[in-house]
Amino acid sequence: MCGIVGYVGDRDAVRILLDGLRRLEYRGYDSAGLAVQAPSGLEIRRSAGKIDSLCDRIQLEPLAGTTGLGHTRWATHGRPSDANSHPHADCSRRLVVVHNGILENYLELKTALLAEGHVFRSETDTEVMAHLIERELARVDDLAQAVRTAARGVRGAYALCVLSADHPGQIVALKRGAGAVVLGLGDGESFVASDIPALLPHTRSVLILQDEEMAVIRKEGVAIARLDGTPIDREASLITWDAALAEKAGYRHFMLKEINEQPEAVDRTIRAHVTSDGDLRLPEANLTPARAALIHRVVLLSCGTSYHAALIGRSMIERLAGLTAEVDLASEFRYRDAILDPATLVVAVSQSGETADTLGAVHAAAEREARTLGITNVLGSALAREAHGVIYTHAGPEIGVASTKTFAATVAALYLLAVSLGRDRGYLSAQDTQKHLAELRDMPLLMSEALALHDQVAPIAREIAPHANLLYLGRGPQHPVALEGALKLKEISYIHAEGYAAGEMKHGPIALIDDRMPVVVLAPRDASYDRMVGNVEEIKARGGRVIAVCHRGDVEMTNRVSRVLEVPAAPDLLMPLLTSIPLQLLAYEVALLRGTDVDQPRNLAKSVTVE
Repeated sequence: MCGIVGYVGDRDAVRILLDGLRRLEYRGYDSAGLAVQAPSGLEIRRSAGKIDSLCDRIQLEPLAGTTGLGHTRWATHGRPSDANSHPHADCSRRLVVVHNGILENYLELKTALLAEGHVFRSETDTEVMAHLIERELARVDDLAQAVRTAARGVRGAYALCVLSADHPGQIVALKRGAGAVVLGLGDGESFVASDIPALLPHTRSVLILQDEEMAVIRKEGVAIARLDGTPIDREASLITWDAALAEKAGYRHFMLKEINEQPEAVDRTIRAHVTSDGDLRLPEANLTPARAALIHRVVLLSCGTSYHAALIGRSMIERLAGLTAEVDLASEFRYRDAILDPATLVVAVSQSGETADTLGAVHAAAEREARTLGITNVLGSALAREAHGVIYTHAGPEIGVASTKTFAATVAALYLLAVSLGRDRGYLSAQDTQKHLAELRDMPLLMSEALALHDQVAPIAREIAPHANLLYLGRGPQHPVALEGALKLKEISYIHAEGYAAGEMKHGPIALIDDRMPVVVLAPRDASYDRMVGNVEEIKARGGRVIAVCHRGDVEMTNRVSRVLEVPAAPDLLMPLLTSIPLQLLAYEVALLRGTDVDQPRNLAKSVTVE
């Protein structure tokens, strides 16, 4: 959830670290800090609040060096404050640690360390690790060995980096469980970060640290080993992202840029898996026709926006593959006694590939002998490594905390999976397979048309912004869109909003409807259209104000409601790629009017690497 940046080289580390931290702001944070190796020892600067506050501190108290660590913290143990900000030092302040994740047994470790005479300056679990490493360094003058030994007594899922004044020109990184660690290789310099965007201005050559691995990072290069000390020889990967994808490119916010990038994200996802002659290939999914034939049931696991995409995927798999499909929240699944077997395909959806709850659910599924498949946007992420197969979404970096283009790319990937299963299991004919793929290839152009609604959204946003509550209704594949529309509004405008299956309106939510409750209905002309018309009339009869997302040219709906947002027609399974766009734009415009932080909404993190 937090951001780590490290640099070893000959350039100004402070400038590189601050720039890297800004590129990781999307991950969510409430304080920031950095430490630099200086001739006098370690210089540490920390501040609660945004990175600008840290920059102000550095202006008052300058520091310089060519090796350093930076961190943005999202509070778990201890409130946001200067004292609780990372990096955290040992007693002598000659060693610092930055850390993502949770040290589960930190209280018992802290009690033991206090008894030994160690002095603590914060309320965090992270500081425990600094003192554990300090204790080991009293026994051995090898920073990597000290970190390795200290980690043996710590329980939890975490990633950390260590810097020592007595071991100049090196950073030691360790990964255990959730939390990405990306190592960047430059010319006479090396980098470490929590995510690729922090490295893009400096290098495209990266190594991904895997679970139970350590790295010693020097300007000459990076040495990776297992926690038992066994060296690992791993080839670097080349990042093909255009660096401009991680910049605003003239847009006011990353979220707006990413909303507008959705047609390209879907197109890239299609092109990565469908050849120019129309052949669908998912080689990294490791689902041969023989394996596909053995599948009798699909279980989709995910959280947040990915959960809504998975709900859409369920409809796709049921209709296009003829398989029983169900969706569960990953955070709940691992604590259930779910019935799984080798004939169950568990599809885990996580845009970051590092979501702790989703990874935990994958582990639980694998233990019950189910086959697992990950759908993710991040090359080499924990999900991509730990699942039996993977489908990459190719959305490019998404900086805004509220997911938009990764949602669209995930929906496209789920459609490709459904078509692939249907084809390989003999449920879809070759002709039907080509028809469905052709319909998907048409979607980027239709999505571009839907983006033209932005000007029509703004006046509706002005009407909605003063309200305290909203209701979103949808049926079939549009029900998840209602959930996602409500989530987007909640995330970035802080207005309370609920998404409901429209058929459930009479079973409770209708009690809330009056002239102070705007209702957004998803009403494309699909099989449930007539029932949605009935819902609209029920809302109007109770004084409710209706905003409808409907097909272009739907005069009947236009005459029934207060406002309409018209999108192009498309097959009903693919309509969520269109109907979600005006809801994203609506949430964005309402957030602007309410003056909230669109790209970094309060209390939220882009990648949730703790449970």
